[in-house]
Amino acid sequence: MAETLRLDLPLLLPEVPDARDACVRRLTESLESREGVERAHIRNAEDGARAELCIHYDPAVLPLERIRRVAKTFGAEITTKFGHVVWQVDGISDQRRARTVSARLRRLPGVLEAEANAVGPLRIEFDRAQTNESTIRNVLEDLRVSLERVKPSTVENADEAHDHDHAHGGIFGARTELIFVALCGVLLLIGWLLPKFVAVPDWAPLTILVAAYFFGGYYALREAIDSVRNGRFEIDFLMLVAAAGAAALGEWAEGALLLFLFSLGHALEGYAMGRAKQAIEALGALAPKTATVRRNGKVAEIAVDALRVGDMVLVKPNERLAADGFVTKGESSINQAPITGESVPVDKSPVEDATGAADNPDSVDAESRVFAGTVNGGGALEIQVTRTSADSTLARVVKMVNEAETNQSPTQRLTDQFERIFVPAVLVLVVALLFAGFVVEEPFSDTFYRAMAVLVAASPCALAIATPSAVLSGVARAARGGVLVKGGAPLENLGWLTAIAFDKTGTLTEGKPKLVDVVTAEGVEEKDLLRVAIGVEALSDHPLAAAVVSDGRERLGDTPAAEASELRSITGRGVVAQVDGEMTYIGKDDLFAEVDGPPIPDTLRARVEALEADGRTTMVVRQGDRYLGVIGLMDTPREAAPAVIEALHKIGISRMIMISGDNQKVADAVARAIGLDEARGDLMPDDKVETIKNLRAEAKVAMVGDGVNDAPAMANATVGIAMGAAGSDVALETADVALMADNLNHLPFAVALSRSTSSIIRQNLWFSLGVVAFLVPATILGLGIGPAVAVHEGSTIVVVFNALRLLAFRFTSPIAPVDRASNTEMSTQSTRQQETAAGSTK
Repeated sequence: MAETLRLDLPLLLPEVPDARDACVRRLTESLESREGVERAHIRNAEDGARAELCIHYDPAVLPLERIRRVAKTFGAEITTKFGHVVWQVDGISDQRRARTVSARLRRLPGVLEAEANAVGPLRIEFDRAQTNESTIRNVLEDLRVSLERVKPSTVENADEAHDHDHAHGGIFGARTELIFVALCGVLLLIGWLLPKFVAVPDWAPLTILVAAYFFGGYYALREAIDSVRNGRFEIDFLMLVAAAGAAALGEWAEGALLLFLFSLGHALEGYAMGRAKQAIEALGALAPKTATVRRNGKVAEIAVDALRVGDMVLVKPNERLAADGFVTKGESSINQAPITGESVPVDKSPVEDATGAADNPDSVDAESRVFAGTVNGGGALEIQVTRTSADSTLARVVKMVNEAETNQSPTQRLTDQFERIFVPAVLVLVVALLFAGFVVEEPFSDTFYRAMAVLVAASPCALAIATPSAVLSGVARAARGGVLVKGGAPLENLGWLTAIAFDKTGTLTEGKPKLVDVVTAEGVEEKDLLRVAIGVEALSDHPLAAAVVSDGRERLGDTPAAEASELRSITGRGVVAQVDGEMTYIGKDDLFAEVDGPPIPDTLRARVEALEADGRTTMVVRQGDRYLGVIGLMDTPREAAPAVIEALHKIGISRMIMISGDNQKVADAVARAIGLDEARGDLMPDDKVETIKNLRAEAKVAMVGDGVNDAPAMANATVGIAMGAAGSDVALETADVALMADNLNHLPFAVALSRSTSSIIRQNLWFSLGVVAFLVPATILGLGIGPAVAVHEGSTIVVVFNALRLLAFRFTSPIAPVDRASNTEMSTQSTRQQETAAGSTK
């Protein structure tokens, strides 16, 4: 592990002792299982002080903001003693410059971690007691790095932004560097050709070549000064040394050629990396600038930033939506591809209860929920705003993508460590070559020239950009396809996966269970069983409870449900409540072996087992000491699940497993239907975590779930993948990879893209190292500086453009539809068997 920090983070923990103990255990276990963490534990509070999380970690691997999100997921909230900012900045044109800026900021007292990137985002984590944002900005100004003006909403702001860019770029604005390159090339050509065709004094071409040196070396000199001040020797410094060496030998034209080719490669690299930046900035440009709002009976057009929660926004046909919210009037289809990656427009209709939807927007169905940046179809809509523009799903995705770009991948950290050893070794080799005259008889000028050529040839420029360029392009392409990947580490790890674990409910299945069986105990009528079951489950917010209430009321008709009170959940087992003065239990058959009272009668247990054998989720009902019967529910597999499983097998995922809290027979039935390797049922939340830990000990494993109930298991996986994250704050915050749409088909795309990214990273690394391996001996044997620079800079450009191929990545599942029993057939067959069984028992 690299430089490990110890950090004491103040925490706010739940007040209930039991919950607090569970929170502490889950939080520390989750953190310690993550890459980059050496140890995590809670320091108990003393004398009324807050508890503190003591964590020994590498901030380059696990950012502080990620620790905050994990802590919040597990019931603890880290206070704001430590700051975290992600700024979009100007003045970082390449990866070498990014490393210089990062190194300078890390030396600032109170800065825990700083990571800059060539495409703009700058992530800084700092102790507010030692430094502040103003101090950090001042340091950035000294480095000629400034914050971008992101949303100029007025003409004045737009002018300021223009002036800012002009000032930063130079006398010719943002294109100054490219113009300097052109001037260097023209002056080099004139200075080289002039004495060949015109009789001029020696000082004339020399003066022209000196000017070429100025324009070709201006930006390199600025960067070299900054890097040397921060104790780093970057490629700019090495190139300047080589150019100065050529001038000392009287080879002014060759030195100018070196600077021209280097500055040209630098400018082209900046252009290519800008392509990746534009792909990401395009996400932020999706939201419109204005919205049509109805307030107090009047319709007006206002800036999107002025929207408030509760506003009514009018959306015309074919217009882009301005805010997150839900439909209150009108019907239409909406193209949600910019957010979720769904290729087909989604039909939208009004909510039934606008007041209830406003009180609990997270509970709004997908059929009524809309997102900023999506495009309306042919119908007019009226939507109620549930988030301001700064908190919209689109804004949060853009922010997280920017933050992800600053998180280094394992390969990038490895190459950085390699460079720290390789560059000093090159300098030692160059110094050794300066003494070659003691071994070989040759003029010192030839020896010095060879040493400078080796210095140029061995510079690891392409190696430095090989991984970041691929990661940035991969993250940008994933975001455009409705997949949010939070950094290089998840992207690379997803590409190396050999195993995936799936949660069942809502992931492999529709997540909408239906009440399909009501089997009464002897002497009990169906309406009595349903009255009690509906009365109790109406107090619960569990999806199974909602199915019992909704479908049960249809069966019950006009008969009122029983009055229930004092509902209490028994985690992983069921619920208990008071009905007509009696303790009433509803839950799995295991529950009744743990609570007081008579055991389940043999006849009823037989019916429970028969239902479970057919893939039903069963709920036994007991009121007082009397068993009323058993309810059977079924959650059908997603239609796309079989093809997705086979597509993943085709991509290279060798092992797939389903983990579920449902009984083993239900899990087995679903697994058979979709073609899974294995299924494990009857798992409590802690059991799921333990299962993931065991799988991770054998190989890299991903956990796919909804990101909410599965958060502990996802946190312990190599990669946590959440589905339907566009509608879930928790999923967006906790997952390493978020599939924005509730669509399983995006999973093979994400895995295939990650594998392609890993492949391109390997190609870039081998190509970069191969060029260095060729150039070093070639220059020792006599290859000149000019050809060496041409090959060197050419390799950098090849590496970057190879990475940019990821922006055009396409994936089509190679698997044809699988000939399996459909969900309807499964349901019909199982229901027929149950009707036969029920008939035989009556």
